[in-house]
Amino acid sequence: MYVAVVLPAFDIAPFLRQALLSMLSQTHPDWSLVVVDDGSTDATAAIAASFTDPRIRLIQQANAGVSAARNRGIAAFRNHRTAPPPDIREFDPAIVSGCPVRGDPQLIPDAFLFLDGDDWLAPDALARLTDALDAAPWAVAAIGRYARMAADGVVQLSSPPPKGCLLEPLLTRNLFANGGHLLIRREAVEFAGPFRQDLRYGEDWEYWVRVALLGKFVAVRSRKPLLFVRERHAGAYLSNASDATAYRPAMDAIYANPAVAGRLGSARMACLWRSAEAELAWAVGRELIRHGHRRIGRIWLGRSVRHAPSLRRLALMAMSWLRAGPFRPYRVAE
Repeated sequence: MYVAVVLPAFDIAPFLRQALLSMLSQTHPDWSLVVVDDGSTDATAAIAASFTDPRIRLIQQANAGVSAARNRGIAAFRNHRTAPPPDIREFDPAIVSGCPVRGDPQLIPDAFLFLDGDDWLAPDALARLTDALDAAPWAVAAIGRYARMAADGVVQLSSPPPKGCLLEPLLTRNLFANGGHLLIRREAVEFAGPFRQDLRYGEDWEYWVRVALLGKFVAVRSRKPLLFVRERHAGAYLSNASDATAYRPAMDAIYANPAVAGRLGSARMACLWRSAEAELAWAVGRELIRHGHRRIGRIWLGRSVRHAPSLRRLALMAMSWLRAGPFRPYRVAE
């Protein structure tokens, strides 16, 4: 399976080399990577250009945001004919007519992975993801575990990856750290359409929902993480996760999608919206506490419990006083 890796990059010179070295260490060798330098003002482009492996290419553009950079990267692999999209309820890559089968491996990838430039992959990440996707021809994407890496070396392993039909769970919250532990079939990338450039945060969440409309996900069966996510101040998550208004544009876009409404109906959508509001309040409260704003953070946690009461959340609230578990303080790289 030939994998296209798209890496958007903006002022990540201190971290990019590790990301690219992790690609060169992959046990699965059939891949190409495009670094899309989104108007960096540091040495990001120079570091990318210093790699001489022909599988790594550099594209530069004026700063336009992460969605525009990902779309530019996808387009770099799109020098081939595409098929009309099938009905989203009947997505099956094996029966899509009109799509060329592999052909020139430099032009026609089988699947896409969206790697952030400040993260890095385990050496067997692509091997495990491609094996999972190969073994599940009915799946639109394969997903594996990830780990969050603090600057002091503390590792926080994610829960087992979700699988199956993930449309409703994704309407409640973003299930993925980012695209670095998610391998998506090329056909699904084409049928889902581009990342929305009008969304500055949560643009990946909105995109995963469109992928989930196309079919089911398969999980990699392993406790080992595929992706290592670096915690740093300038990262989009740390910069926005404690701000409730940052989530709203993506959430509104998700629930305004007519394909979602047509699939689920208004009553179910209203129920999921309430669950999403509770999840948003919990995420904001947790992140406020992790950033040191304990009083207002607990107000948001309480709001979440009122929206969706559960014994688990009541128990977790006790941990917020200790700033332990999911409420531990951030130790981040600059």
